[in-house]
Amino acid sequence: MYAIVETGGKQVRVEPGKWVDVEKLPGEEGAEVVLDRVLLVADDSGVVVGTPYVPGARVRAQIVKHGRGKKIVVFKYKPKKNYRKKQGHRQPFTRLMITAIER
Repeated sequence: MYAIVETGGKQVRVEPGKWVDVEKLPGEEGAEVVLDRVLLVADDSGVVVGTPYVPGARVRAQIVKHGRGKKIVVFKYKPKKNYRKKQGHRQPFTRLMITAIER
């Protein structure tokens, strides 16, 4: 069984018992989160595709930790104008452990 949910402006495939990194969500570590923007649910009985969301479908998850991703370097320059700008960025994320998919 798996589902595709929308969170943080992205679509993520989730399965019970697996963890996934998503854009940072509010909440403490160990708290339960309910994702209700479910786009697709697939199980043994078939596939249900929402228009745009599957009515009544929810994904329950537990917050494992909050963190920051790997550093990326943003470098801007304009040739022949002596303009250089170097900047670093680390995107915050939340790691979720998927506990259940409800249909």
